[in-house]
Amino acid sequence: MQLIFDDETFNELTSLYDLYLTRSGEKEKQLEDALKYISSISALITGWGSPSLTSELLERAEKLRIIIHSAGSIKSILSKEIVESFLLPRKIIVCNAVKQIAYNVAETTIGMMIFAGRKFFDHVKMFGEKAVWRDPSLFSKLYTTINGSTIGIVGVGAVGREVIRLLKCFRDVTILVYDPYLKEEEADKLGVSKVSLEKLFQSSEIISIHAPLTSETEGMIGHDLLELLKPGAILINTAKGRIIDGEALVERCRKGDITVVLDVTDPEPPPPEYPLRRMPNVYITPHIAGCGHYGMKGIGRFVLRSLTHYFSGMPVEGEVNLNRYDIFA
Repeated sequence: MQLIFDDETFNELTSLYDLYLTRSGEKEKQLEDALKYISSISALITGWGSPSLTSELLERAEKLRIIIHSAGSIKSILSKEIVESFLLPRKIIVCNAVKQIAYNVAETTIGMMIFAGRKFFDHVKMFGEKAVWRDPSLFSKLYTTINGSTIGIVGVGAVGREVIRLLKCFRDVTILVYDPYLKEEEADKLGVSKVSLEKLFQSSEIISIHAPLTSETEGMIGHDLLELLKPGAILINTAKGRIIDGEALVERCRKGDITVVLDVTDPEPPPPEYPLRRMPNVYITPHIAGCGHYGMKGIGRFVLRSLTHYFSGMPVEGEVNLNRYDIFA
């Protein structure tokens, strides 16, 4: 709770609503506690570490009208069967904090672009480990900058849109996007060019992955696309590890002419023998792109706002269209 609620928001929440808190930790204990209270509650707040909601729980939740997921993907707590058997028939509203998390992920993504392009990781390592100042090998060519680059965005959901918004602050940036669900008129409004994946990989100096993991996108980025990357290209993935074919990525990275930054891997966490771990042109962070004060505390305010709006008869921010479950992240 402390992760997403500042004192002011939490105090307001407790002053307006009767809260039943489950024990933290083991998911089985959380479910046990939820089963005790569920028959009397109208709203359920879930988040990271919450258990998947079961048929037994939903059968007792006769008064439940809204589920507020204080995290990203709802698939971690809601199976398709639960959605179709309980939520849709009962018209239970589900909303999530994707937008709030997107602010943090997008900021991290821009930072990764800058650090990778200027080889900051390499300079830090060379001085920290070998006391080498301004290693000449790292100046073999001009650095890649966001300014003046063609940048490819794969997936134009909440995170992709926020990355696009931030990129607009830079100079002479051409933004290419791939998203089969994005309409041309919407792309025009965003000021981006909608292209094929092949065109995006061929043309971009920097590529950032923000697509959801679905049956359509799993392994979508494979050998053929990776071979299209131009020498010096930067590939960033803060979405899901399985979107990129792991074996194909290892093969492409071994050539040493591209830079890859991964905040997500497959599996996660990767084992010590993970082949990308020691490659000098690959940088791996432990799924932390969404972390950060601004977005996290924004989630707490989002939860309070969602409850207030719902019980006031107002539209709820972040409402999820459950009929599109199959294409959710």
